[in-house]
Amino acid sequence: MPVVKMLAAAAAALLLLVAAPAVRAADTASANDTARVLAGLAPDAGSPLAPLTKTAAWQQHARAFDAAFGRLERRQLEKIRAWSKAHLTRQKPTLFYMFSGPDFLYADAFFPNAETYVLSGLEPVGAVPDLADLPRGTLGGELRQLQGSLDSILAYSFFVTKKMKTNLRAGRITGTLPVIYVFLARTGHTVRSVERVALAADGTVRPDDETVRKSGAHGVKIVFSGPDQKPRTLFYFTTDLSDRSVETSGFLAFCRTLAPADGFVKSASYLLHSGSFSTVRKFLLAETATMVQDDSGIPLAHYDAGTWELAPFGRYLGPIALFPGRYQAGYARLFRKSTPIDFGIGYRWRPNQSNVLVATRKTPETRAEK
Repeated sequence: MPVVKMLAAAAAALLLLVAAPAVRAADTASANDTARVLAGLAPDAGSPLAPLTKTAAWQQHARAFDAAFGRLERRQLEKIRAWSKAHLTRQKPTLFYMFSGPDFLYADAFFPNAETYVLSGLEPVGAVPDLADLPRGTLGGELRQLQGSLDSILAYSFFVTKKMKTNLRAGRITGTLPVIYVFLARTGHTVRSVERVALAADGTVRPDDETVRKSGAHGVKIVFSGPDQKPRTLFYFTTDLSDRSVETSGFLAFCRTLAPADGFVKSASYLLHSGSFSTVRKFLLAETATMVQDDSGIPLAHYDAGTWELAPFGRYLGPIALFPGRYQAGYARLFRKSTPIDFGIGYRWRPNQSNVLVATRKTPETRAEK
């Protein structure tokens, strides 16, 4: 072969090698398209996942989620957003939502203006495979499994821990990440980037690897945006918040870099009533400007009257039977003069049975007014 032809052939081969990754990238679904398909919403028309929306399995999934989220919007979310707009008027840029699991849904409803959300729980981040690569005939089962993991929060406002553990570990779509994807898409947000991260002991955010993971919290960082296109960030960390682990995990050190923040606790199994979670309780009392909680959050006795202004909403009927011994007489007295709410939240999720406490840190000005 003449030298010129050999050089031309080599150049052509090199061009193919360089171009190949771009072709594969174009054929790979974006995180946002994946989130939308999982949420029962159509992806971009040119997405490699678009053909999945033509299947009966996906269309059935979309109808189920349209109905479930439509009911939830009317019954809960639109009412919570209206309540938040009226009563949470001084929101901080960051929200700490301890014991949340993947519940971005209610974080967004109560705190729609946050720029950074920090969620945490024991549940693993899990994995979302390329949906286009799922074995033929398995999509329907994977989507039904995802629906099952959301049943309780869509119906009652909280995850049932045991059921969530089972559902989030079955199949190929696992963990909290697909649930967060669904909530981001269904609340009208666009996923911009997704990165696995871990925390060093000093709270420094690093790329996730086994070395860091063994000693600290690990999770995912999601950059997303709403209709205003302003970038916002959601962190979810898999971490043990008990006293024996939280001091060395790097999680609270990381959170301190974002303080002062707002705090949110609901349906938290009354863990903050336990001496085993005193470190997180003290952290929230020290590093938040406003705490929004149901009665499963910080016990009323820990809110110092000289530091906090307390505003009760709804009705306090005491804990459900699953949590005996967590009745608070002080809560009952406080809620005798509460403001009604028109939505349900927490373990007593039915209307006219739920309670919300807004604890706002007093400023020198508000102290002087008293």
